Amino acid sequence: MSETVSFGYAEVSPEEKTQKVGEVFARVARRYDIMNDAMSGGMHRLWKDRFVARVKPQPHETILDMAGGTGDIAFRMARKGAAITVSDINPAMLDVGRQRAAKKGIEGLTFIEQNAETLTFADKAFDAYTIAFGIRNVTDIPAALREAHRVLKRGGRFFCLEFSTTLWPGFADIYDVYSHRIVPKLGKMIADDEESYRYLIESIRRFPDMGRFKAMIGEAGFIQTKAEPILGGLVAIHSGWKI
Repeated sequence: MSETVSFGYAEVSPEEKTQKVGEVFARVARRYDIMNDAMSGGMHRLWKDRFVARVKPQPHETILDMAGGTGDIAFRMARKGAAITVSDINPAMLDVGRQRAAKKGIEGLTFIEQNAETLTFADKAFDAYTIAFGIRNVTDIPAALREAHRVLKRGGRFFCLEFSTTLWPGFADIYDVYSHRIVPKLGKMIADDEESYRYLIESIRRFPDMGRFKAMIGEAGFIQTKAEPILGGLVAIHSGWKI
C-alpha cells in the first residue's frame, strides 16, 4: 500500500484514514438509515433487495456480512434462513444494528467487531461474503479483498454493492451537482453533520470505476467476476467466485 491514501479528496496516511473514517461513522451511526433514505429517495432499499436476490442466501449457509453494522443486508438475508455474521470495524454502527435487530425481533444474528483487512475468522469459514456500501471506506481495499477470498470456502461467492460512476449522458452531470451541493446540506439539516456527508460523497468520486474494481476482485483470486450496473453504473453489484 502507498504511503498515502485518499480520504475524500485529501491524501492522508493509512493510519489517519482509518481513524478519520471511524470518526465519521461514529458520528453518523444514529442517523445513517434516515440519511440513506433522504439521499437516495428511498431507492437504496430497492438496490439492497436486488443485491440480496443476487446473493441467493440459503437456509444451510453461513454468510459474513462485512461493514454491515446497522443490519440492512443481514436482516434481508436472515429472513431466508441463512446464519449471518454481521461484522463492522465501527462499534457504534454495530450497536445500532443490535438495537434494530431486537426491535424487529430478528434472532440468530452474530454481531462482531472486525477489521475487513485483518479478519480473525478461520480459513474457508463462510459460504458467502457480502459487503454493501462499505468497501470504499476500507483503507487497504486489496487487503480486504484478499481476506474475503481467504475466509470463503471453495465454491464460495463474493458480492459487493457499491456506488460507482454512472455512464448515462447527462445524468452524470445532474448527479454530480446533486451529490456535491445538496447531499452535504441534507447531512447538515437531518444529522447536523455536513462534513461527514461531504466526505461520503467525495469517497464515491475517488472509488475505482466498475472495470477497475472488477479487475481488483480478480487480482484477489476470484474467478467469473462480474459488474452489474444500476442506473448506468451509479451503483453496481460486483461478484466473484472462489475455486
